[in-house]
Amino acid sequence: MAQKKENIEKASEENKSMGREILDLVIYVAIVALIVYLILHFVGQRTVVNGDSMDLTLQDGQSLIMDKISYRFHDPERFDIVIFPGPEENGENPYFIKRVIGMPGETIQILDGKVHINGEELESDVYGITNTIDYPGIAEEPLTLGEDEYFCMGDNRPVSYDSRYEEVGPVTRGEFIGKVWIRIWPFSKFGPVR
Repeated sequence: MAQKKENIEKASEENKSMGREILDLVIYVAIVALIVYLILHFVGQRTVVNGDSMDLTLQDGQSLIMDKISYRFHDPERFDIVIFPGPEENGENPYFIKRVIGMPGETIQILDGKVHINGEELESDVYGITNTIDYPGIAEEPLTLGEDEYFCMGDNRPVSYDSRYEEVGPVTRGEFIGKVWIRIWPFSKFGPVR
């Protein structure tokens, strides 16, 4: 009889221990899910590349995470890849992914297919941008940016619809939704985006 009572108590303790482990696991998963939700909602956001205006840096269909808060603490820098709303098309505002080329107060001009900033040719081939610009758009003549304006262009210059076009034009800092931070898909190209 004592052995049976001892076995029942032991089984009861094991059940309590297993129940406690399950409860701990559920609490842990809930905390992780809450942290991920808060990060993705307030700090970062997933986005998908649509189009080839950023080839070779970013390709159509790739998934990215953008950083939504860094520009609250510091200014955008030249060559940052940013996301901002484009002009309305068919009742929708598409989001653009472009690279910051011109900074506030600078004078931009596209001469002989090359970007010039304050009269000096921009050396941008460190990012693999070697294609010549066929359409200078509003930057055919010198264009001086305002104190809160940025000139943004796609890396695939011949096909990019960007700040060269009057409908897009210079982008203000307040329009930036975020900075592209990391590529998450495809897994073979997982990592920070520059």
